[in-house]
Amino acid sequence: MTVTNNVTRFLDSRKVKYIAYELPAEKLGALEAAQILGVSSEQVFKTIVTKREKGKPVLAVIPGPRVVDLKALASFLGEKKMHLPTEREAEQLTGLQAGGISPLALINKGFQVVIDSASEAFEDIYISGGQRGLNIRLGVKDLIQLVNARVAFVSKND
Repeated sequence: MTVTNNVTRFLDSRKVKYIAYELPAEKLGALEAAQILGVSSEQVFKTIVTKREKGKPVLAVIPGPRVVDLKALASFLGEKKMHLPTEREAEQLTGLQAGGISPLALINKGFQVVIDSASEAFEDIYISGGQRGLNIRLGVKDLIQLVNARVAFVSKND
């Protein structure tokens, strides 16, 4: 039985093509998820919550093996500085568990979404389905359109 949640219902209602994958329900990083899915870790994207000095947090969607480049993100957004909240703060800000934070689960919640330009190398990418244990494969263009994302180089090698 496939997991159904608000994200899958939303995608179904918009008639978006996607494939849902059930993974172990513990907190997995993008690299572990890629191994289980049998795909390149570069194609599994993680959602990183970042904070501005003032205003709503920003969701940076970046390739699994990379880290968010806070300077590049701040520069792109016209901010002086961006900060990484603690995992607990990220959960409080989003209402989602770490390992299950997804821009698709936060549509209409006022979060700005920036997807790393590395996504443009793929037709489809894998992202969290809004809960631990659920990963969604969908078209990059669909994701950008659904979450009203902007695309920029906002990640770097660790």
